[in-house]
Amino acid sequence: MKTILLIEDNETVRENTAEIMTLANYNVITAENGKIGLEKAKEFLPDLVICDIMMPQMDGYEVLRSLADNSGTSSTPFIFLTAKTDRSDRRMGMNLGADDYLTKPFEEEELLDAISCRLKKHDNLEKEIAKKLEGIHSFLAEASEYVDLEGLSKNRTARPFEKKEMVFWEGDNAQSLYFIVAGTIKTYKGTESGKELVTGIYGPGDFLGQLSLLNVAGTYVENAVVLEDAEIGAIPKKDFLKLLYGNPMVSQKFINIISNNLIDVQTQLVDMAFASVRQRAAKALLELYDKGLIKDKPEDGKSIPREDFAGMIGTATETAIRTLSDFKDEGLITTDRSRRIVILNKNELETVADSG
Repeated sequence: MKTILLIEDNETVRENTAEIMTLANYNVITAENGKIGLEKAKEFLPDLVICDIMMPQMDGYEVLRSLADNSGTSSTPFIFLTAKTDRSDRRMGMNLGADDYLTKPFEEEELLDAISCRLKKHDNLEKEIAKKLEGIHSFLAEASEYVDLEGLSKNRTARPFEKKEMVFWEGDNAQSLYFIVAGTIKTYKGTESGKELVTGIYGPGDFLGQLSLLNVAGTYVENAVVLEDAEIGAIPKKDFLKLLYGNPMVSQKFINIISNNLIDVQTQLVDMAFASVRQRAAKALLELYDKGLIKDKPEDGKSIPREDFAGMIGTATETAIRTLSDFKDEGLITTDRSRRIVILNKNELETVADSG
């Protein structure tokens, strides 16, 4: 049963509205002013808040601002219930993050339809999405109900990229967040000695360019090159920022979708600083395995150039090859006819990753 918090200073309106919702099988909590309503919102964490605007002690706008600033209630759907009909009042409420606006007096059906619609949209946005182009389109379609994405929710085809083609260069203006539909992409940074520091190898379902779009300089912080023919979709920077800042609920979901790679990068940097070469190599192999880029049977997976693997673990190519040879001698991995790495003993590889 969904819980709804009703904040309304008019006793008659409050009781009648609460009765309508209770009969519709909602659990209803009521508050007679904004201050009490805010306290109950933080205590009960309702699924939806319906709030009058003109109230003593704290008006509806203040309630909405306070809920948006609290991590526990920032994504809670919010409907204004008010006698105000001025267009500027409606726009102010929407700009603050309100999801809907009901004008008193209202019909019972109008109230229940608004509640049902907002709860359904919230539930849809909370669902796990498939990390595929269709899943991204589905998320964007739901997100467009809360932020103006100027048509971004419409289906877009991914652009094809050929092997060795650059997706972006370090130092270029960061204009897009990229989503990999198919293929394999390497990101790397150049060093003063002319060598490459590989910062990641990514496959279908991964995002590229998140940190760059938040870079103060407004430029990409690394290079991205195609290792295997790819299809890549793009989200323009202006829409990336709207998804990130336009609505608390959308922002929370969006960050969850794109943050996995950032966590991987952070872990990689810690590993490069403190782990042994064997540990780093084992962790890199397991990461590539989890991404589906290498497999546990021959003639499957992707071919990872040894110099790129060396860049991932921050060591010389010769050292990386020697470590892989050691793993092969120990029965942890093998290679097929195309020199693709094959995992033979994942459990033992995990032990190496944990203990060296």
